[in-house]
Amino acid sequence: MAAADPYHLRRAPTIHHYSNSREELGSEIGSVEFATYTVQIPPTPDNQPMEIPAENGNKMERSFTSNSMFTGGHNCATRAHLKEKMIESQTSHPRVAGANGSCCSVPGCDAQVITDKRGLDLVPCECEYKICWDCYKDVLATGDGICPGCKEPYRSHDMPELHSSRLSFGKSKARSQSGELDYSQYLFDSETNYGHGNALWPSDGVKSNDEGTSGVPKSFVEKQWKPLSRELKISTKVIVPYRLLIPVRMIVLALFLHWRVSNPNEDARWLWSMSTVCEIWFAFSWLLDQLPKLCPINRVTDLDVLKEKFETPSPSNPTGKSDLPGIDIFVSTADPEKEPPLVTANTVLSVLAADYPVEKLSCYVSDDGGALLTFEAMAEAASFASLWVPFCRKHEIEPRNPESYFNLRRDPYKNKIRPDFVRDRRRVKREYDELKVRINSLSDSIRRRSDAYNTQEELKAMKRWKEKVDDEPMDRLKIPKATWMADGTHWPGTWTVMLQPPSDEPLKGIAGDSNSMNLSEVNIRLPVLVYVSREKRPGYDHNKKAGAMNALVRASAVMSNGPFILNLDCDHYIYNSQALREGICFMMDRGGEGICYVQFPQRFEGIDPSDRYANHNTVFFDVNMRALDGIQGPVYVGTGCLFRRTAFYDFDPPRYEDHGSCFFGRQKKAAVASAPETSQSHGMEVAENQEINAPLIPRKFGNSSLFLDSVRVAAFQGLPLADNSYVKYGRPPGALTGPRPLHLAKIAEAVNVISCWYEDKTEWGQSVGWIYGSVTEDVVTGYRMHGRGWRSVYCVTERDAFRGTAPINLTDRLHQVLRWATGSVEIFFSRNNALLGGPRLKLLQRIAYLNVGIYPFTSIFLVVYCFIPAFSLFTNQFIVASLTVTFLVYLFIISVTLCILAVLEINWSGIELEEWWRNEQFWLIGGTSAHLAAVLQGLLKVIAGIEISFTLTSKSAGDDVDDEFSDLYLFKWTSLMILPCTIIMTNLIAIAVGVSRTIYSESPQWSKLLGGVFFSFWVLAHFYPFVKGLMGRRGKTPTILYVWSALLSICISLLWVAIDPPSGNNQIGGLFQLP
Repeated sequence: MAAADPYHLRRAPTIHHYSNSREELGSEIGSVEFATYTVQIPPTPDNQPMEIPAENGNKMERSFTSNSMFTGGHNCATRAHLKEKMIESQTSHPRVAGANGSCCSVPGCDAQVITDKRGLDLVPCECEYKICWDCYKDVLATGDGICPGCKEPYRSHDMPELHSSRLSFGKSKARSQSGELDYSQYLFDSETNYGHGNALWPSDGVKSNDEGTSGVPKSFVEKQWKPLSRELKISTKVIVPYRLLIPVRMIVLALFLHWRVSNPNEDARWLWSMSTVCEIWFAFSWLLDQLPKLCPINRVTDLDVLKEKFETPSPSNPTGKSDLPGIDIFVSTADPEKEPPLVTANTVLSVLAADYPVEKLSCYVSDDGGALLTFEAMAEAASFASLWVPFCRKHEIEPRNPESYFNLRRDPYKNKIRPDFVRDRRRVKREYDELKVRINSLSDSIRRRSDAYNTQEELKAMKRWKEKVDDEPMDRLKIPKATWMADGTHWPGTWTVMLQPPSDEPLKGIAGDSNSMNLSEVNIRLPVLVYVSREKRPGYDHNKKAGAMNALVRASAVMSNGPFILNLDCDHYIYNSQALREGICFMMDRGGEGICYVQFPQRFEGIDPSDRYANHNTVFFDVNMRALDGIQGPVYVGTGCLFRRTAFYDFDPPRYEDHGSCFFGRQKKAAVASAPETSQSHGMEVAENQEINAPLIPRKFGNSSLFLDSVRVAAFQGLPLADNSYVKYGRPPGALTGPRPLHLAKIAEAVNVISCWYEDKTEWGQSVGWIYGSVTEDVVTGYRMHGRGWRSVYCVTERDAFRGTAPINLTDRLHQVLRWATGSVEIFFSRNNALLGGPRLKLLQRIAYLNVGIYPFTSIFLVVYCFIPAFSLFTNQFIVASLTVTFLVYLFIISVTLCILAVLEINWSGIELEEWWRNEQFWLIGGTSAHLAAVLQGLLKVIAGIEISFTLTSKSAGDDVDDEFSDLYLFKWTSLMILPCTIIMTNLIAIAVGVSRTIYSESPQWSKLLGGVFFSFWVLAHFYPFVKGLMGRRGKTPTILYVWSALLSICISLLWVAIDPPSGNNQIGGLFQLP
């Protein structure tokens, strides 16, 4: 008999059946030759020899006997049938448990999973989600081929290509001398051959281009690949009714508009025509806003997989040094009065303390105002960073903005277990308070210092004048006033490197005494910090923020050349220290080479609890942006956005690559670079094409050779890891573990590329970098990228990635909305109109961008419609001839469907009902004020060429230190308030007139009154936040204001009744007589 595996008996009915006849039995036995032989099975990860004592063998034999049923009889062969029942110890063994196949993981299904001929489990997805054949067919038929486990589409629907979960790297086992599992012993030993069916194949006869490491077949290399991000579909219980209700409401709107056009009000045709035109435009505007919301999705990232891939020791990276790509972070500021330096300093400190490899991080501060105040504040912040950053790393501080952290209203000691935390926090808090005092006093100290130096210069000039022989009058002596730095030199208004690049290896601190922090276990290195103030000269158009960002793109490309760029406003700081890793997960995932940017939602602090003016803007960030993520990606909103550097260089995504073109070709091709050491032929081809198209390169990027050399490097370093065959465009692992030195030649070249003349006769601002020509350069820049075929991703993290401030004052909020709407009007009248977009812009994405340019024009119809209820009450007419059942039914269905759609949006987006209502209110407030002004400004620019002024949004807090919401009650008059005030007063007077007319009339028409009053109250309900903003703080509004408002309304109402009394009565007041 053959030597049998002790666990061989686990395979049930593999019994040979013999015939019942004695003759046949004898003939069969006689034909068999019995021989003694031994099978040598080498030890493999799936086969570990185990010595079985004799007593255990007897137990196994007794177990076989007790678990078998014997049948037979006279002249019949005795047969043993193994029972299906097993003892608990056998079922717990991994080899025994898999004998009959695993159970399906789909809830409610207990069928066996798909197996191969050897009985091994087959899984159709890389996540190894076990599923039976019936459930698999159901998923392919009804679930769009989406895996129930990881929610990713199945790569193949053919059964032979399914993955074997028993042969994957994650399941292979080997034992080391210590008895622990040693995976490397078998996974990377190419000389060992275990034969067919084991976890490792020999390297002999296997082609190198189809294999991974050590001769392992490519299918097994792919098995260890894990996705860095996943898409989470919206529940079908919510999204299916949502999608069905949209066409239903479209049909109802079409029928209603047809009925309105077919049934005019002959008594008030002008009123009917105005209302009908407005309703048609509102239906069109609603359609533009609603159609891009058909495909909302959610996304999640896996930071553990990111760390495993890029920061874990591997054959290509034995030391485990970070292989993550570099990130250059841009922090922009322009006016130290409206953007306090302390706010900017806190943002910079949060950047320097971010949880990302120090040597891969660089921070660039753009001071477009060139203020010495901002420069010295950044110098103070850089000094404080040497204490703040190690403190954050040591105690895992969140958030890493000092101002926000020390003002937290929760217990700061929660989950802190280090005994020295209280002492360290007390010291850092004291240092930060001193930093705040120094920064706040910089303005006065700079003024006093400059006055002292200027006085000293005047004395020197007078002394030189007295020493001269000529008789020049003293009044002609001109002494220029200058701003002086602390070292006694003039402030040049240029740039400098404040923190030098860190060392390539971790640097630990020292063990402090009782008065200092113990940093012996903390990496005290700091990222690069560069202060940039670009050159400005009279006669040059510096293009505001877009020009400053392009200067940073060139300077950072020459110096650090991080393949990814994160831009932040000075008041938006990193609230989640791992936000950078979350964004990189999408860029480094499969297909990430086609992503131009990852947009994070904007979250705000310091907003009043009721969010009176919809500052949080949750409907846009949590509804519209999530929906766009399911099409081609969200729009770029100006801050909190992680860019791929090469997307700024007017290149197409890799999927549009033309292999016959060059990297710098005349036609726009894919920005795909290969490693020079691995693709020499490709490098020679690019060099040849560069030589052919050499005259075109300065025209596009400028004449900086260092910048041109950085383009290829950035393109290569921004590619995902080529650790799987699904990654078509990738770089080899371990390619970014080397140092990034900063030479003096790079610093000198950086000064050259930020000069004001560098962009002359180039394509910067036209097709390269941030796009010029609009106050909303962010939307235009994102639109250009989407038009070239790039896609973007919306990253909503569990903990807010970034937080900033928003204007809570009504006037500031209206000016902010005015700037956004003005930029949209500019987009509509420019070549960036979505109607002129290229064929690579998807249809729904085109509709979304078209809505961005059209929505301000809705204000024209909105203003007219807000006056229609007042006109109706004044003239005793209505938009329809009478309130018929048909009109009321249409109105009811349209209103109900709108409410149901709002409820479903609230369900899948996670916003609150109050937030949705606040958005509706401010949509009407902004539409009747800022949006209409934006349309007028846009028309003036197009027709008369009048440039639009840019107003910087103030980030400074109120003067009242006792009330953080003091700005909310501050009233600042602006011309944008005239039209909303007029609408409110007109509707109030119209209600009074209508009620008076109906009461005094001999034949009152209550239906027309109710229709007009209902729509007037609808308008006034939307203006409630605006009225509260006009009234200011409760208790501070003068009583005389209420008295005069009431008297004015009564007088105007009586005046209207006197001018136009009810028909058939010439007396004032109708039947009402004064005593």
